[in-house]
Amino acid sequence: MEQKREQFSSRLGFILISAGCAIGLGNVYRFPIATGQYGGAAFVLIYILFLLLLGLPVMTCELSVGRASRRSIASSFDVLEKPGQKWHWMKYVGIAGNYLLMMFYTTISGWMVIYLFKYLSGSILQYSTAQELAQVFGDLTGNLPVLLAATFGVIICCFGICSLGLQKGVEKVTKGMMVALLVLMIGLAVYSCTLDKAAEGLKFYLIPDFGKMVENGVGKVVSSAMGQAFFTLSVGIGSIAIFGSYIGKERRLLGESITIISLDTFVALTAGLIIFPACFTFNNGVTADAGSVGAVFLFTTLSSIFNNMPGGQIVGCLFFLFMIFAAASTVIAVFENLMSFWLETTKLSRRAIALINVGLMMALSLPCVFSLNIWSDVTVFGKGFMDLEDYTVSNLLLPIGSLMYVLFCTARYGWGWKNYFAEINTGDKGPKLPAFMRVYMTWVLPVIIVAVMVVSLFPEILG
Repeated sequence: MEQKREQFSSRLGFILISAGCAIGLGNVYRFPIATGQYGGAAFVLIYILFLLLLGLPVMTCELSVGRASRRSIASSFDVLEKPGQKWHWMKYVGIAGNYLLMMFYTTISGWMVIYLFKYLSGSILQYSTAQELAQVFGDLTGNLPVLLAATFGVIICCFGICSLGLQKGVEKVTKGMMVALLVLMIGLAVYSCTLDKAAEGLKFYLIPDFGKMVENGVGKVVSSAMGQAFFTLSVGIGSIAIFGSYIGKERRLLGESITIISLDTFVALTAGLIIFPACFTFNNGVTADAGSVGAVFLFTTLSSIFNNMPGGQIVGCLFFLFMIFAAASTVIAVFENLMSFWLETTKLSRRAIALINVGLMMALSLPCVFSLNIWSDVTVFGKGFMDLEDYTVSNLLLPIGSLMYVLFCTARYGWGWKNYFAEINTGDKGPKLPAFMRVYMTWVLPVIIVAVMVVSLFPEILG
């Protein structure tokens, strides 16, 4: 007998929540910075190409497995695999990826909350240079009680929302946050584009400079765009599949995937419209360098820009508010996947599961928080806990999980192309996946995923 399954109250809820899972901190800092490093619009074009070639097909696999099974990653492979197969072992990779991602993501989300209060109070406005702000950020990471309070606050709030249920909690809150995020981003982009040197920033951002791309090395630029396209969508650990399990069969999944990716890309592109005009106006045209790739860029270079522009306090407040929405939408989406895992494997209620996971997640977040201060000298394989957790998720679990989803959907010893093809094209609205894609998804796409993983693990290959 099929398990009774909650469903979204509307298609808009599914689109916004699925997009919210994909949209996160990487869209706002990693994409614009990589664009700045690798030639502006030339990088953007290659990035969009790989979104279509890599991100889109993997997302359709996740959604198809979720919708066909009506389960989370906890049991979706169990439902769809043939007798005697071992695809259900994939659940351990996926759940490990979800917990590991949240072990450091909740801490970074807490930083956003802290900086919103810094701008609301105006206490940060006295610091005008990136160097001064780097010291402010260093003082923050050394303040253990404040970091713990912010991290634990994020965990409690987001699991609290999930405990209310899919429609009354996750869907209702995330829809509101996503709409607010889009409004805030558009408003900030319009403001940024009116700055004195906005035209120079937009020229850099929107007109391809293939010469700079050659300077940086075509191989490095292509691999960076490929990696960004892959990691920005959070595919491979079941975080997207869970939302496929909550939707009906009315619409074909290729169209839904295109809509989600389009919204994710819109946020990334809009982030560039905010950052590049501001950099050219208040940072003398300096965009980013390799040393600033990371969340710290937001709290040093970008904060110094806010603090030097007219109305910077308001802009800073709005910026970190939308950053909180972007981060929280991802946290809530991943927490919902964890909640669903527990719902399918235990007989506990949502509220009981939320309480257990609040305590569990608090404990799991401690190594990351401690690595910023009292454990700053502790390393594993030469990395601190935060870097190790990030590296493991991004370079191992996401690509391995994505490869497993693709193989499961295309190989005859998995769920198989026939079943996947029927599921993705079920519905009477939206574009169909062409049959000729079978060759690409079966033989070419797995090679690309392996290439992404190898290059991310061994970047020295490109020289």
